[in-house]
Amino acid sequence: MGPAQDRPKRKKLPPPNPIEAGITAWFQSTPLSQVSQLEELIAQAPKRWTVYEPMALLPAGAFSTGIWKRILSDLPDEQIDSLWGRVLAEISKRTGGPHLTHLAVNEGIPAALQHSTPEEVPQEVEVAKTILAQENILRSPTGLRMLHGDFGPASADGAAADFERAFWVSTRQNGIFQTWAPRWTMFSRGNIKEKARLLDFHRNRATNSPENAWAVDLYAGIGYFTFSYAKLGMQVLCWELNPWSVEGLRKGAAGNGWSVRVVKGSDLALSMDELLDGSERVIVFLEDNKNAARRIKELIGPNILHVNCGMLPTSEASWKDAWDMAARSESREAWLHLHENVGVADIEKRREEIERYFLDLAHKDGNGRMARVEHTELVKTFAPGVWHVVFDLYITRSSSIT
Repeated sequence: MGPAQDRPKRKKLPPPNPIEAGITAWFQSTPLSQVSQLEELIAQAPKRWTVYEPMALLPAGAFSTGIWKRILSDLPDEQIDSLWGRVLAEISKRTGGPHLTHLAVNEGIPAALQHSTPEEVPQEVEVAKTILAQENILRSPTGLRMLHGDFGPASADGAAADFERAFWVSTRQNGIFQTWAPRWTMFSRGNIKEKARLLDFHRNRATNSPENAWAVDLYAGIGYFTFSYAKLGMQVLCWELNPWSVEGLRKGAAGNGWSVRVVKGSDLALSMDELLDGSERVIVFLEDNKNAARRIKELIGPNILHVNCGMLPTSEASWKDAWDMAARSESREAWLHLHENVGVADIEKRREEIERYFLDLAHKDGNGRMARVEHTELVKTFAPGVWHVVFDLYITRSSSIT
């Protein structure tokens, strides 16, 4: 064996972190020349990112430590913009996709708004009292820190012209296209596992086929779970208060090739027969979901297989209505998917409470329906010791439940 063959093969070095590469290239082009300072900047820079084309989203707290605050506060805007441009260019190179044009920091969705005025409330959504009471019921991403790129107008009423001027991003999860305006609408990446679970829900089940059945989504957002039901071949009736989320749902449904109808304004006065005469795959009501049970009651023998109650920290306000919808279904079985934030030590206790609540409803109704929590799904951690949990409540006629 020759000397060249005796030498061990060199390990291939991993490519440099693109954020680090962008910071280094930018630093070397600025008057800042202290190597130690560069090392400290890199040490306190984010290492991760998520791409929602054409935007790169950085984790909470990115570029907000002491040294970064000092550096950025002392630099002119053009040099700061050059930094973000370099970071975006390096991330674009690493991902190999289309050139990224926007950069932002995800500071999370606040549970409450700092302030609001009646003029800022979307015209078609009667939520003024709620917003003025400081609750962020629309899940507006007011903490989003926009670093680079034009994210669209800072104020809007949710009208068609506003949608045209807004900046939109997109992604695919489980093969399903979704789109939203990050300035106005939240996106929960961690729900991908629950979306996939719904897509596989009827696999290997000796139950009714989901095709041609109906699903109801009481907190539709941009279509997180709505689209999983639609992909299963179900017709979906859904409710959402945020007009920006409704527009994202409309665009996303169209992007997946599904027919969609948005019911708003004067159309809200139409009967359900009139609203369902077009056989669209997805029908979304831009209104409070407190109207959902009333609307479902107009239908004769609805074949409702799933009702999704996807609100955190709790969806309990919708449970009675969800039960009423499922209990009216002509199907012999149905499922309610009840989302909750629950302390890890309290999950079993909460499961028992939920089962007792619905068994009590079944007893009061006397309609031959029974219920049990069939499965408890831990979706993701919400905070230390707290899980986002989905309780699958199985409803069926008492003669068939086991």
